[in-house]
Amino acid sequence: MLKRLNRYWRVLATGASFVVFAIGGLILRAVVFPLLNLIIWEHQLRRLIARRVIRWVFRGFVGLMRWLGVLNYDISGLERLERQGLLILANHPTLIDTVFLMAFVKRADCIVKGRLWDNPFTRGPVSAAGYISNDDGNGLVESCITSLRRGSNLIIFPEGTRTAGDGQINLKRGAANIAVRSLSNVTPVVIRCLPPTLGKGAKWWQVPPVAAHFSIEVKDDIDVHEFLARSGSEVLAARHLTAYLQDYFRKESQVHAAA
Repeated sequence: MLKRLNRYWRVLATGASFVVFAIGGLILRAVVFPLLNLIIWEHQLRRLIARRVIRWVFRGFVGLMRWLGVLNYDISGLERLERQGLLILANHPTLIDTVFLMAFVKRADCIVKGRLWDNPFTRGPVSAAGYISNDDGNGLVESCITSLRRGSNLIIFPEGTRTAGDGQINLKRGAANIAVRSLSNVTPVVIRCLPPTLGKGAKWWQVPPVAAHFSIEVKDDIDVHEFLARSGSEVLAARHLTAYLQDYFRKESQVHAAA
């Protein structure tokens, strides 16, 4: 009986959390960011502060979900994210992976889906923070390289979408192209969620039997220069790096799942 009541509570708390998230997005769009536009005229400074505000808001959202008993989490290797100009690549098992990383990565930039620019709940934050739209087409890679050279920590999920329900990780080559062309070493982040929740195709109310536990591990950097030296060209280096990263994330995810 208690387990059933706890599950009902987590369904209610999950729904309430997402309502709070949506309301927060509207407040940022209607109040906070217009106020920033009036107070701060310098474009880059305004964007930097907007990203800092979003990090605090996301940190608060993650804390709210933990306080409500929806989830709990632990993070290891966080000190590796204290640097600037990082290319952070992560696997993508759940809907809120982006929220977790944006909550704990300083000076974070990311690639967002073009439709988020039209969503009334997310248009304000993504516009104010100047995140990179995946609708940029041929200019996407250059926009990412520019972001890294400015000292931003660029977060990319190289799968392009959440991991499939069967757990198989399949990477696209775009992230590796960015790494090779910018000569940026990869800072991999492995995300585990047990029991699984908010995965691809799952509904928000389909909560697991017990509160989900997120384990987020920031791993040692992967040297991109080695792939260039062995491959002899950027095209081959990106191809080999993609294959390596796919195998890397598959193995790391299996290790975490077994644990």
